[in-house]
Amino acid sequence: MARMTRREWLGRSLLAAAGAGVAAAWPRPAGGQVVGANEAVRVAVAGLRTRGLQLVDWFRKVPGVRVAALCDCDTQFFAPALKRLGDAPEKVATVNDFRRLLDDKDIDAVVLATPNHWHALQTVWACRAGKDVYVEKPVSHTLVEGRKMVEAARKYGRIVQAGTQNRSCTGLRAALAWLREGHLGPMKLVRGYDYPARQSIGKTAGPQPVPDTCDYNLFQGPAPVVPLRRKNLHYDWHWFWATGDGDAGNRGVHTFDHIRWFIDQPDVPPRTVSIAGRFGWDDDGETPNTQITLFDYRPVPVLWEMQTLPKRTRPEHLAKIRGLAGSMVIECEGGFFSGNRGGGTAFDRQGKVVKPFRGDGGVTHAANFIAALRNRRTGDLAADVREGHVSSALCHLANISHLTGRPASPAEIGKAAAGSDLLSESFERLLEHLKANEVDVGRTPLTLGPALALDVKTERFVGEGAEQANARRDRTYRSPFVMPEEV
Repeated sequence: MARMTRREWLGRSLLAAAGAGVAAAWPRPAGGQVVGANEAVRVAVAGLRTRGLQLVDWFRKVPGVRVAALCDCDTQFFAPALKRLGDAPEKVATVNDFRRLLDDKDIDAVVLATPNHWHALQTVWACRAGKDVYVEKPVSHTLVEGRKMVEAARKYGRIVQAGTQNRSCTGLRAALAWLREGHLGPMKLVRGYDYPARQSIGKTAGPQPVPDTCDYNLFQGPAPVVPLRRKNLHYDWHWFWATGDGDAGNRGVHTFDHIRWFIDQPDVPPRTVSIAGRFGWDDDGETPNTQITLFDYRPVPVLWEMQTLPKRTRPEHLAKIRGLAGSMVIECEGGFFSGNRGGGTAFDRQGKVVKPFRGDGGVTHAANFIAALRNRRTGDLAADVREGHVSSALCHLANISHLTGRPASPAEIGKAAAGSDLLSESFERLLEHLKANEVDVGRTPLTLGPALALDVKTERFVGEGAEQANARRDRTYRSPFVMPEEV
């Protein structure tokens, strides 16, 4: 039989008649291809909006890498991406269905900047098809998905890098080494905070039109195909539970990741409690815009705060939590370190600068992935998929506590938080933030999540509230976009 040309192959739909069992029947190669030291690594970038375009730039600048394909279910994004590759656009394939990349022998690795609800399924499919994967944060949309991604990477011997590039930042790496040398003494606690300036996404009066350029069936993928109830199809999917994880998964996961890295915690926390709500906006969004979560790591507990309303008491808040140079403040016996992507600063107990650490924002993260892809050493990855899984799990834990919570008055929450000085102090800041934005918590009550206990090895909830919480460890997939039971 004559070999099919690339153009002919790309013109066909790999899964035109796909059924419910397609994912489970995906090819299982005995071993992945190995790229020689002098061969170009051919990557496909999937998801071509802002972050995808940034990744196109990152990977095209890595020596020995060729961006060979672009994938997006909305064809309007091909032109800007091709413009970035203007040296030879005729050599770049454009594909609207990710599944068409999987049997393409011209693709060595896929780079995923798709919405959250697609990450795990695309990663598992790619591993089974013998491709390496760079996947944006959060790597998963559920706790179970993250574990399956790790299993697939190990089973098929694939290199899978999480897009939490803070671990590649030279400044943070230097700061971590310096702190572990003991210059500020033992770590006592960590505060993480994310205060992005957000606006309401608006409220629709009915179903909204999907752009003519977009295949909405592919956009939703494993999520239900429901009428579009937001004005902006793209990006605002973050604020809906079927496709996104709120700012815990959008911003918080970066903060969780470098905190875990610094306190050297390889697993999920044994207990999590969240206080949250969506305030000040009468819009179509579902996820919290204000949230505090305590991750009860021992011996170094972690508190995370997220505030997004426009009238913020940010300067006062940052002064109280010493947030002088980033989204992570590590309190130590002899001082504190405040930092983020790009570096940070160490201070003594009186707030005097001890040592600055200037970083590069992790710009070598893509190159680190390619180097590990070539030498096939998972240990060389700055952010292996398991690290991405555990850090993503923290955002899921925060949200599960919220989703299984109940409306409560400030007095009730204050009483519940009284057992933790850290949580009580953070709750007072949350109330100040809401008051500054004229939020009446009587009319729009806060949600007090339960303190959920977790078996850190099985990542299953135990104790009070476990049944309800465990029901949220995974989700239902829409055929044929189904996660296989056995990867």
